[in-house]
Amino acid sequence: MPRPQPLSGFPELLPRQRIVEQQVVDHLRRAFELHGFANVRTRAVEPMDQLLRKGETSKEVYVLRRLQADSGSGDAGLGLHFDLTVPFARYVLENAGKLQFPFRRYQIQPCWRGERPQEGRYREFLQADIDIVDQGELPAHYEVEIPLVIADALRGLPLPPVRMHVNNRKLSQGFYQGLGIDDTEEALRIIDKLDKIGAEAVAKLLMDELGVGPEQAEACLRLAEITSADASFVDEVKALGVANPLLEEGLSELAAVVEAAAAEAPGLVVADLKIARGLDYYTGTVYETFLEGHEGLGSVCSGGRYDTLASDGKHTYPGVGLSIGVSRLLVPLLQSGRLTATREVPTCVLVAVAGEEDRSASNAIAQRLRARGIPTQVSPSAAKYGKQIKFADRRGIPFVLFSGEDGHQMRDIRSGEQVPVDLDSWEPPAEDLHPRIVAE
Repeated sequence: MPRPQPLSGFPELLPRQRIVEQQVVDHLRRAFELHGFANVRTRAVEPMDQLLRKGETSKEVYVLRRLQADSGSGDAGLGLHFDLTVPFARYVLENAGKLQFPFRRYQIQPCWRGERPQEGRYREFLQADIDIVDQGELPAHYEVEIPLVIADALRGLPLPPVRMHVNNRKLSQGFYQGLGIDDTEEALRIIDKLDKIGAEAVAKLLMDELGVGPEQAEACLRLAEITSADASFVDEVKALGVANPLLEEGLSELAAVVEAAAAEAPGLVVADLKIARGLDYYTGTVYETFLEGHEGLGSVCSGGRYDTLASDGKHTYPGVGLSIGVSRLLVPLLQSGRLTATREVPTCVLVAVAGEEDRSASNAIAQRLRARGIPTQVSPSAAKYGKQIKFADRRGIPFVLFSGEDGHQMRDIRSGEQVPVDLDSWEPPAEDLHPRIVAE
């Protein structure tokens, strides 16, 4: 059988890397729950008409099809979800009568996108989302709370500082309307490509695809250049000389978010008027988050406010949410060695085996340690003790337990120190009980 070749865009982690990912996910889960978010899990597939009507037609959605499906099978109408927001909106509609609003939800699941793989962008990836959804009206203060929750969740991880760039879709669309651009959704999608293709290419797309003049295209680019850590961006926008009621509404809403965030978490949020977010369902504040010093990874946490994504015609459930791209954040750092774990297995103690006839006794000793929450495994063979120590050392297991007629001896294989221990009271140092994430 030929050696398997890896599939591009489908990252698979080694055990030490997987420990890091698991601990990050556990940390995020605890942080979200501390802020009162309840966990949900949605199915992996959604009807294609639901996926394609949410402004994601520019992405390749993986279609579900059974290999031996009958010609009339309905599976062809299903696709793997490309994010967790569209499935969540459907979940809210289906379960609205059983949920208490405002509903605070977190969700950590894989997603799939058939796009060109590159660093930080994958075809299968893990996302961690939080959303707050209300019935009828959603108070604006949630648009400040959401980024503060994300900042709190990321703060406890060994990662570089983050900076959240925010804009408001009403601001951008109102500005484009004031310029006389009718297709504001397409203008947003084009502006969203600014970092990827540059200002000159964006101006050309605006003129070629929307028929705008050079002065209009230049005004769009000047708007996109405005950034500010405070509400001074309002005056900069007004200085461009464009007037529109929707623009005024967006300016007011964005200023409120920036000022409130600055008061509670100085330095976290910056107004950045080139942030557009290409998805049609965003209607207000939009967010993109970057690791300082690693901006080349792109946004590692994105989202925004959506007022009409979840609506059944009678009731509307507006929401605001942010999604951490766990794979986008971690995989490049793991593969480059900038993040790692202190060992590649959960094991804290290896119980040595003097002879195969003693294996049953070694198993019983291991179980006594496990019963007290100490991750323990038994040596796979009754080799010479030196080889058993090497087995532990190669995996990063810090302690080896030897048992004999004189009792139990615990050896720290890093220092070589060996001391007698009582199995029912010995505790490893807290930093050794479980693997830890370390930043190189």
